[in-house]
Amino acid sequence: MANSLKNINFTLIVLVLIIFGYQLNAQEAEQEDKKVNFSYGSKGFQMQTRDDRFLLHLESRFQFRFAYPNDEDPLNFDAVISDSPIFKINRARLKVGGNAFAPWLKYYWEYELGQGNLLDFRLMVEKWEFLKFKAGQWKTYYNRERVISSGKQQMMDRSILNRPFTIDRQQGISLYGRIFPKTLTDISYYFSVLTGAGRGSTQNDDSHLMYVGRLQWNFLGRELEMTGSDLDYHEKPTALLAFGALTNRSPYTRFSQSGGGQLNGFEEGIPGQYRVKQALIETAFMYRGFSWQQELHFKDISDKVNETNTELYGNYVQAGYFLNGLWNKIPKPLEVAGRYSFYVPNSTISSFKEEEYALAFNWFFAKHRNKLTTDITYFNIKTTNTDIPKGWRFRVQWDISL
Repeated sequence: MANSLKNINFTLIVLVLIIFGYQLNAQEAEQEDKKVNFSYGSKGFQMQTRDDRFLLHLESRFQFRFAYPNDEDPLNFDAVISDSPIFKINRARLKVGGNAFAPWLKYYWEYELGQGNLLDFRLMVEKWEFLKFKAGQWKTYYNRERVISSGKQQMMDRSILNRPFTIDRQQGISLYGRIFPKTLTDISYYFSVLTGAGRGSTQNDDSHLMYVGRLQWNFLGRELEMTGSDLDYHEKPTALLAFGALTNRSPYTRFSQSGGGQLNGFEEGIPGQYRVKQALIETAFMYRGFSWQQELHFKDISDKVNETNTELYGNYVQAGYFLNGLWNKIPKPLEVAGRYSFYVPNSTISSFKEEEYALAFNWFFAKHRNKLTTDITYFNIKTTNTDIPKGWRFRVQWDISL
């Protein structure tokens, strides 16, 4: 049944593209100003009418990866030492986006071919910079690390904080925009009202919704794009300071691409069992090949059934640099990046702490559209058992978008 659904979904995708292409060519035959231009650019293959009212871009992305001794972030020490080297296709995505009827009425959807999942499907009204509207399903604009596409990351994967703190994909509506641009009070804001039940959910478990807010101060008057590595070589320093907060009540204590789930130590929930509150402080900076990003997270989980309360917190810092800026004999496409992360799953048990030290090397053949990455990661899980050794991981990945 699952394979049949995947085949049906993929067939529908192809049919939609064929119909859209047919309609555009029909317009070409009717009106001169509706003629379609075909091109290839930063978002893949593109079809666009000459009056800019209709645009469709089609892109596929693949990640080919080798990992040893495994490819999972550890939840406990057993996950670190398991000897399971692997070759795999880490991601296989189809992306479709553009605008229809007007340049400011935009759409986007993304499909995971390997798992048969519809990841994103959203419609955006972006006529004014200071006030925009979005409806559908997408990665919630809460923290930078998660919002950055897996194809535009600086490191091979996100930090160990991603699992406990990500809001991931949700369904709902959002208001967002940028006010006072290019001034000292340059602000980007995002406010979302969401079902709060995770990706693919078709119903809410109770009467509660998820509320998410993000306030970003672009204090140098320039806004950083949601991408890793300073590939644009910013000639002027560009930085941000952001604050985020959310509240939600649901059966879940965490979210992922698969939807709602539970953190370690929490039982499977019933409707409205867990009240989750989160907050973050975030910084990011880019200048002349150097990049920096950091996030400090706090999370409070109140179990309304068992009447318990758990507080979690964690932080990561990450920086990268194109070494050609130090010595011009080093190839320009080479970047080195490092990250340190720590996560405390229960603030009342200070002896339990997870740490991650990661070093990565990127070689950009065509910016993020074609790059080779290798990383070495050292995991340190601190518990009351002092006999636990440490864990290492080595990986290589080719990420290519077509």
